[in-house]
Amino acid sequence: MKNCRHCNDPLKHSFLDLGSAPPSNALLSPEQLIKPEIYYPLRVMVCEGCWLVQTEDFATSEDLFQDDYPYFSSTSSTWLAHARAYSSEIIKKLRLDNDSLAIEVASNDGYLLRNFVEAGIPCLGIEPTNSTADTAEKLGIPVLREFFTESLGIQLRNEGRQADLIIGNNVYAHVPDINDFTMGLKAVLKQGGTISLEFPHIMHLIENCQFDTIYHEHFSYLSLHTVIHIFKEAGLRIWDVEELSTHGGSLRVYGCHADDRRVNKKSIDSVLEKEKLGGILDLQSYLNFQGRAETIKNALLSFLISQKSKGKTVVAYGAAAKGNTLLNFAGVKNDLIPFAFDAAPSKQGKFMPGSHIPILSPHKLGEIRPDNVLILPWNIADEIKVYLRKFLPCSSFLTIEPELNIL
Repeated sequence: MKNCRHCNDPLKHSFLDLGSAPPSNALLSPEQLIKPEIYYPLRVMVCEGCWLVQTEDFATSEDLFQDDYPYFSSTSSTWLAHARAYSSEIIKKLRLDNDSLAIEVASNDGYLLRNFVEAGIPCLGIEPTNSTADTAEKLGIPVLREFFTESLGIQLRNEGRQADLIIGNNVYAHVPDINDFTMGLKAVLKQGGTISLEFPHIMHLIENCQFDTIYHEHFSYLSLHTVIHIFKEAGLRIWDVEELSTHGGSLRVYGCHADDRRVNKKSIDSVLEKEKLGGILDLQSYLNFQGRAETIKNALLSFLISQKSKGKTVVAYGAAAKGNTLLNFAGVKNDLIPFAFDAAPSKQGKFMPGSHIPILSPHKLGEIRPDNVLILPWNIADEIKVYLRKFLPCSSFLTIEPELNIL
C-alpha cells in the first residue's frame, strides 16, 4: 500500500485507472517507431486525510521532462494573451520595479517572463528542459536549467537572490515531491514577497469529467483545501485566490510567509464553500469517477467506428498531452484516426505516443479535407475552431468535454 505524498496517510481509494500508457508528451520520431516503447501504469488515488489526488509513482521527472520536451507555451495565442494580462496586472498590483526580482518556476519558452523583460523588471527563469530554455534565453531571459527543489531555493537565498514575486503556472501539479517544492518556495521568497501559483482545479475536473487532463507528468490534482494545508505545513499562507477559466477551470492562489501582515481575503472562504458543495470532501465523488470516464471513452469509440463504416474520415487537431491520454485510454490507433495536426513545428513530422498517429502541419488540412475534426485540446477549442474554418469550411468539429459533442 502506498502513502500520500503530502500527509503520509495510507492511500486506500482509487480515483481513476487509465491502464498503461507511454508518457503523454513522449512524441516519437520515425526512427523510434520500430523500437520498443516504454509504458507506465497510469493510476490515480485519493487521500482521505488531506484530499490530495495523486498518481502512483511509476515514472520520475527525469523520465518525463527531457531535453527535447515538445511543449512550447507560446504556441497558443490564447495562453500568450493570458500571460500578458497577468504580467501587467501583477506588476502594478505589487508595484514591481527595476529593484525587484521575479522568479518563474517552469518558465518554459519565456512566454510569460518576456513581459517582465519588456517592463525592465529583473527576472529569472527556472526550467529543466533545454529545448524550451534555449528559446527563452534568445528573448533575453536568464534561465537556470534545473528542477526546482528546496535545495535550489536555499542556494538562491544564500546567493542573495530572494524574490519579490515567485510565479508558478501549471507546475505545482507536475512536481513529485510537493512538500520539498513548497519548502523551496518558502526559502527563496523575500519577506513581504508574494507567491503566485496557477493550477487546474480538481473540482472542475470532477464536475466536467476532464479525465484526459490526467497524465504521468501531473503527479497531483489540487483543490484550494489541500493547497492551504500544504502551504501551512511549510510555514506559508494562502491570502487570496482567483477562479480562472483556463485549462477547463483553474485556481490562481497568492501565498506569503505565515507571519505576513496581509489579511486573508473573503475569496478564500467562498472557494472553500464551493469545494465543499462540489463534493471535494466527499469520498463518493471520487469513487464514481471511473464509470463516468468509461462512458465518454465508449461514446468516442462508437462514433469513430460508425464514421469509418460510413466511409467518413475523422482526424485529430492538437497533439496535446490530454489528447494522448484520451486516445491511449480508448485504444485508438491510426486506423480510426489516420492523422493529427498541430501548429507547433516541434511536433510536426513526429508520431503520437502509443497510437502512432502521424502529426502534420495544419496547412495539410486543405489537401485532406476530413469530414470530422476531433479537437483534443478542448480548453482552447474556440480559438482552434476559428483557425480551422480557414481550411475546412464544411467539416464538423468535436470535443469530449464534458461529453462527446459537436461544436
